[in-house]
Amino acid sequence: MTTDDPPTGQPQGDSSGVRPRARILLVDDDERNLMALSEVLLDLAEVVTATSGKEALRHLLKGEFAVILLDVFMPELDGYETASLIRERDQTSRIPIIFLSAVNKETEHLMRGYAMGAVDYVFKPVDPLILKSKVGVFVDLFNMRMQVEETSRAEQELRDANFKVELERLQVTRELQDTREREAAIIQSLPMLLYLEPLAAEPRRPDFISGDMAAMTGFGFDEVQADPHLWERRIHPDDRARVLAAIRDRRETGRFSIEYRWQCADGGYKHFHDQAVLVRDGGDGTTEFAGTLTDVTDQRLLESKLLQAQKMDAIGQLTGGIAHDFNNLLSAVLGGLHLLERRVTLEGRDQLIIDQMRHAAEQGAELVRRMMAFARKQDLSPTSVDPRSLCKSVAGLIEHTLAGTIEIDWFCSDDVENLFVDRPQLELALVNLILNARDAMPAGGRITLSIDAADRSADELDLPDGRYARIRVRDQGEGIPGDIVDRITEPFFTTKESGKGTGLGLSMVTGFVQQSGGKLRIESEPGAGTTVELILPATSQPAPAEAAKAAQPSPAGSNKAVLLVDDDVAVRTVLGEQLREMGFAVDEAGDGGSAIEKLKRNGGYDVLLTDFAMPGMNGLDTIRSAVSQRPSIHALLMTGYADEDAVAGARDTVPVIRKPIDLDELMRRIG
Repeated sequence: MTTDDPPTGQPQGDSSGVRPRARILLVDDDERNLMALSEVLLDLAEVVTATSGKEALRHLLKGEFAVILLDVFMPELDGYETASLIRERDQTSRIPIIFLSAVNKETEHLMRGYAMGAVDYVFKPVDPLILKSKVGVFVDLFNMRMQVEETSRAEQELRDANFKVELERLQVTRELQDTREREAAIIQSLPMLLYLEPLAAEPRRPDFISGDMAAMTGFGFDEVQADPHLWERRIHPDDRARVLAAIRDRRETGRFSIEYRWQCADGGYKHFHDQAVLVRDGGDGTTEFAGTLTDVTDQRLLESKLLQAQKMDAIGQLTGGIAHDFNNLLSAVLGGLHLLERRVTLEGRDQLIIDQMRHAAEQGAELVRRMMAFARKQDLSPTSVDPRSLCKSVAGLIEHTLAGTIEIDWFCSDDVENLFVDRPQLELALVNLILNARDAMPAGGRITLSIDAADRSADELDLPDGRYARIRVRDQGEGIPGDIVDRITEPFFTTKESGKGTGLGLSMVTGFVQQSGGKLRIESEPGAGTTVELILPATSQPAPAEAAKAAQPSPAGSNKAVLLVDDDVAVRTVLGEQLREMGFAVDEAGDGGSAIEKLKRNGGYDVLLTDFAMPGMNGLDTIRSAVSQRPSIHALLMTGYADEDAVAGARDTVPVIRKPIDLDELMRRIG
């Protein structure tokens, strides 16, 4: 006899897979009856006893039973009430119930029991044989049901396992098919052909090709098979001898790898990397080359662009490196010419020579500015620029430089916003473009300059998010050949005759546009003219009002004491003399350290005018040290274009003057 039940839903017995014994729930409030009946039923099944209806219900919550023997008369919950509660619960409603009764054999009581869900009655005193026979039927039925359920469950598990295996097989088959399709699609999409070519093929002709040959070359496999000389005929003439030699040598080496240019069906050349190894079939003795033909045109174009970019960067670095020294030379020349004109009265050809020297030096200064614009190292001050005002000012700048056979049409869209650029530099760029257009039409023609909004979705600007405006300069000239159109923005490259161009105009425009955060594009067709397009940042800010350009006389020096610091003797000498003629008391130093020593010995300087690039202590360090000694000193910094990045952070606190020195600007800054 047992009263310990396993948790609901847990099988009884060990975990070896042996089906547990059926269980009988015996309910009677008399312990003696429970013991006696348990002894009778132990051979049939495991017996679980309960002394009340409540205890019986608790056992039913914990496990499954083959049959319930339920005493009719018990305290609290009697047998009828307990049976009614058992039948109300779905999990226990189908368990057979046999009532145990010592009295009430009347039909009325029997019918009530059957109505409460009983399947049979056993009357006390119980006949063991009858009890065992009746209970055994339900135990056998329970065991049969468990066996059927186990068989059904095993069959279902087997079906599930078979279904899973079949599903896995189908999934593997599908994945294999998908992999094959992906590999085929990848091969078709790659700029590559896989081929097999007989060793003895003469001339060269593959007998198998995998990949999209038509998309890669414009020729189908059938065309290659039909024309054995097609491949050799379309090798670039400059590469033919080298490639044919490699093909001959591969018979001895058993492998080859070579790159060459090949003419496709559309007439254009592509760069192919052709490599193969000799493969011998041990079965039938077949000997053939297995190889790949890869289109490396994009890689070569990228390499070419990278090489060009590196070359441009090198030129930019070189330009920046020489700018400071070149500006020092020009400062000395222009300053010396200024002194000569003030000190010596020249007439006739002497004055003409001086004028030509000044003009040549000023052209040299302009040349440096253009070189620094190309190198994108010029100092830009972007502001809001009204497009209509821009057209008006540029028209005024070029009206006297165009021949009578050249006409300009100006178009400015009503919905275009203001440009956000350095106005003087943009005006200079447009003047350069208009003069180039003029030179492209020696017999005359029409130039069109238009300004409108740039449509990002249509133009695919490849620029950061923002608002942009577009300026187009179009001519009706001779156009530019396709083989040099990509080179015309290179510095010192020009299509003009010797002596008629520096080759810096378009490179200056390109540098200015890129430094302004924009983009330059050129479209040209020989015989149909050229269009240069500038995409530049736009803004909704109003353009600042133009200040009145009244001539301001250069102020006198008022006997101020100036400490001039420059490591270039020529600049220091000439600029010092110019300042003295303006009424300043000038003391000179060749480096920052000497200047600081002079300040320590003599603190009476009103102005410190120092170059930036000097050995040892540079100009900014010199100013910081000087100001720490004498906070009231008025410091100014001179710089060549090469120093723009280094002095950019100091512009808010220290006035910066570019070389060659403009005396009027210098006098205004000194005050």
